[in-house]
Amino acid sequence: MSRKYFGTDGIRGTANTAPMTAEVALKVGMAAGHYFTRGNHRHRVVIGKDTRLSGYMLEPALVAGFTSMGMDVMLVGPMPTPAVAMLTKSMRADIGVMISASHNPFQDNGIKLFGPDGFKLSDEVELEIEAMMDSDMSALLVAADKLGRAQRIDDAPGRYIEAVKSSLPSSVTLEGLKIVLDCANGAAYSVAPKVLRELGADVIEIGTKPNGLNINAECGSTHTQTMCDRVLAEKADVGIALDGDADRVQMCDEKGQLIDGDQLMGLVTTHWKRTGQLRGNALVATVMSNLGLERYLESNGLRLIRTKVGDRYVVEQMRALDCNVGGEQSGHIVLSDFASTGDGLLASLQVLAVLSDRDGPVSEMSRVFEPLPQILKNVRYAVGSDPLSHSSVVDAISSAERAFNGDGRVLIRKSGTEPLIRVMAEGDDAIKVEQIVDGIVAEIMAVAG
Repeated sequence: MSRKYFGTDGIRGTANTAPMTAEVALKVGMAAGHYFTRGNHRHRVVIGKDTRLSGYMLEPALVAGFTSMGMDVMLVGPMPTPAVAMLTKSMRADIGVMISASHNPFQDNGIKLFGPDGFKLSDEVELEIEAMMDSDMSALLVAADKLGRAQRIDDAPGRYIEAVKSSLPSSVTLEGLKIVLDCANGAAYSVAPKVLRELGADVIEIGTKPNGLNINAECGSTHTQTMCDRVLAEKADVGIALDGDADRVQMCDEKGQLIDGDQLMGLVTTHWKRTGQLRGNALVATVMSNLGLERYLESNGLRLIRTKVGDRYVVEQMRALDCNVGGEQSGHIVLSDFASTGDGLLASLQVLAVLSDRDGPVSEMSRVFEPLPQILKNVRYAVGSDPLSHSSVVDAISSAERAFNGDGRVLIRKSGTEPLIRVMAEGDDAIKVEQIVDGIVAEIMAVAG
């Protein structure tokens, strides 16, 4: 079935424009509230948000939808997405909701749903909720004396702070570390600095003064130069940059050089193998992870298991194979011993814990493999057309795969949110990689008009 509202990570769009309107948010609350009403107990939902101005519009609409179905609402205010997932499970709620468009600019917003176990919903459940949203739900409304109530949970930040800190052994301290922390003027602006300071770090803050309009604006994990420049200026030991809802992280070393998600995952995975913490003898990542990471893991007796793009699919595979490390090159890192979804703050702490076990500067310890040359280009196409089915494009892709002859790989995929075809190739020979990508892009453009 085609999806009308939900994409790869919940519902997302420009605020106050379909589908990101108060009306749609009301319908989400009604449909999800009814779907997760099971049994005779008093049903509850946890709702969190990031710092976008439009959160003030979407939050009350969701509250109205859930309470109309008899659900009690627990509002936790601006909190990271992983905090909402954690609180949903720990507070025995029936569902969790995060209002956020993650790394997108302030004018966008989104709605992410979590089940009672703290995990994102499956495609099948989302489709059932979608179908209900477009139906007449008036007959499902509860009687006046059964309406839900809403309340603020004032100590929610403290609960999350303690949960994140408890992921570290008591012997690990950040004393003596000078850390530049960029919170993207987003959901972690308050909790993240407190966590690092309570663990002993000297913290230089960036992006901790949200005004509703500046989330992800020239800061955070999608604008890492701000962090890198500040690390150099402050002579800091390491930089940490979160995105708007703090479910992803990018880091840099003392030289201001980026350490991407592949390096961070490789570092943690091999360390956990040595310490006996790793389960499944593998790392679960997406098709976008660098071939250099795959070879590095193989040299350490480990597997790289690939999924399609989206941290939700990574988590599904981790659960199926009982693996406890997974994530995406972009910085979504899932450590399922401690969290049910990507948690940028928690992941950065685990990286720092690994580094604290070694001697030397971060630049020498954090790059565990040499990435292969990788090029990604996007090609826009007309909505309704299908350039990838054209024979000349199919032939160009097949020819490219043969040209690598085992020394690289080609990945072609459509974007899940806009009419773009993403053409990626990587291999040992940088010139060949570029030629292959350009060749495929040219064929797609020729048939895409």
